[in-house]
Amino acid sequence: MSKTFAVIGDPIDHSLSPNIHSAAFRELNLDCSYIAYKIAKDELEEGIESLKKIKISGFNVTIPHKVEMMKYLDKLDESCSIIGAVNTVTNDNGILKGYNTDMDGFLEPFKKRNLNIRNLKVLLLGAGGAARAIVVGFAKEHAKSITIANRTLENANKISEFANKIGLKANPIRIDEIGETTKNYDVIVNATSVGLKNEPSIISLDGINSKTIVYDIVYSPINTDFIKKAKEKGAIVIYGYEMLLGQASRAFQIWHGVEAPYNAMKKALLGGV
Repeated sequence: MSKTFAVIGDPIDHSLSPNIHSAAFRELNLDCSYIAYKIAKDELEEGIESLKKIKISGFNVTIPHKVEMMKYLDKLDESCSIIGAVNTVTNDNGILKGYNTDMDGFLEPFKKRNLNIRNLKVLLLGAGGAARAIVVGFAKEHAKSITIANRTLENANKISEFANKIGLKANPIRIDEIGETTKNYDVIVNATSVGLKNEPSIISLDGINSKTIVYDIVYSPINTDFIKKAKEKGAIVIYGYEMLLGQASRAFQIWHGVEAPYNAMKKALLGGV
């Protein structure tokens, strides 16, 4: 019995998920296919109905549907309800269950490098879609505190309140207030889209050193200006593609109940970036 999986969103042409998952199917000889399926913002309900009609086995959810999709789920994984967004869905005879693999995907590279987050001070740039999942991850791993820097203070405030509520000490600032304070942090994460178009790093990394962990969730280009500047300082660098692979591996595991073939997926991804 062949199974079909998909990624839904709009725009969807740039999605690397079909390559990553198809490589995994080939590696494990699974009779499965994975398609990119464009669903416009206001057509989610009809889109889900048509996926159910073709008996889709599971699907990933990307922009702009990650929050809206919550309405159409029959069951929720705990990660999904805390983060308030969904990016992976299983379909069990028409019963849709939602998961959020963003947090696990984000934490995976720390675990692969045996980096302990406990008691570290974090600077998070950006308060958009990925920020909540990242905050949940740092709370789960008992970071000491998090500073949330955003262009507009209002969104930084919201994420800070959320962080405090789930037990992670947080304070909001505007990005232009960071200045020379980067040296005060153990981990600096770029969760803005700055870097996608090869723009210069949103902040100066002058104060950091070889113990600072610098993580950019932008995965294309691989070496953003932010990453390049971190390398110049000899910092510990985590690439955006690692989070993407972490998310994909976790989704694969949810759908198939087996460990994802990480190296085959990595090869397919790095060929496509």
